[in-house]
Amino acid sequence: MNAESYATLCDEVVSAVSRVYIGNEEVVRKTLAAALVNGNVLFEDHPGLGKTLLAKAFGRALGLEYRRVQFTPDLLPSDIIGTKVWRQNLGTFELLKGPVFTHVLLADEINRAPPKTQSALLEAMEERQVTIEGDTLKLERPFFVIATQNPIEYEGTYPLPEAQLDRFLLRMSVGYPKSLDDEVGILKARISWGKDDPTADMEPVMDRGTFLEMQAFVEHEVFIHDEVLKYIAGIVREVRKDERVEAGPSPRGALALLKVSKANAMMNGRDFVVPDDVKRYVIDALAHRIVLGAEYAFEGVSGQEIVEAAVKRVPVPKEFEREE
Repeated sequence: MNAESYATLCDEVVSAVSRVYIGNEEVVRKTLAAALVNGNVLFEDHPGLGKTLLAKAFGRALGLEYRRVQFTPDLLPSDIIGTKVWRQNLGTFELLKGPVFTHVLLADEINRAPPKTQSALLEAMEERQVTIEGDTLKLERPFFVIATQNPIEYEGTYPLPEAQLDRFLLRMSVGYPKSLDDEVGILKARISWGKDDPTADMEPVMDRGTFLEMQAFVEHEVFIHDEVLKYIAGIVREVRKDERVEAGPSPRGALALLKVSKANAMMNGRDFVVPDDVKRYVIDALAHRIVLGAEYAFEGVSGQEIVEAAVKRVPVPKEFEREE
């Protein structure tokens, strides 16, 4: 299959998810782009906006196994990754795998749990493996986390540390319905479903094997010119140089932008990246990786403002040719 064939499949996935998630289609497409590169996604928004429904719908549409962990203040790391239990009748330890052993993991309200529990996901999110009492176990491909968090001003929340935020390929906001028609559409959809969770009735658009093939195509077949690589690196370095930034995006941030730009190219039927692929994701990929100076954070400066200013200062490569 070629990029155009895979793009058609991607459109079918977006359409299937959008039939149950009545919301911003751009969010759906960006979540799929992240999934195509095994990228973790963080949704920061108020409760009740459909974030959980979106994650479940993705798992069903892609033909992948889906599990959910509800983060609470008393959640332990072993509740996520698993543990070993002594079986006296067998005289040995038995491994009890946690919910992290899946394809799509929804970490719901991740900032309700204390930092020790949040950090239990770090190894899985970055290296696709977990260590349980000294034994390292690989997670089955694909694996990615869709996490939600409430705004940090909510009572009973623990801010995610920078190391954890850096593991998320994209951070997005679902947002409230944009119009009265959208709001009415949600109510009508609920009436037509006759139930609160319609994902059980969804038919998969593809199976796991096809999705892995799509991921391999993005990784190995989508070309990116050196001029576009320089464009990505230039934006990241420009963000770091901003006087308002105490700590800017690491090379992991540049890699995130590279990966998701390649995924976006395939989703648009191309096997090469153009600057517009980069610009579409630059805020979602970089803004959460910025630590502002204390005085600027106090003044209300946002990471999005920093990234937008950096993009304006970096010249866009006008012409480049695909190398054979």
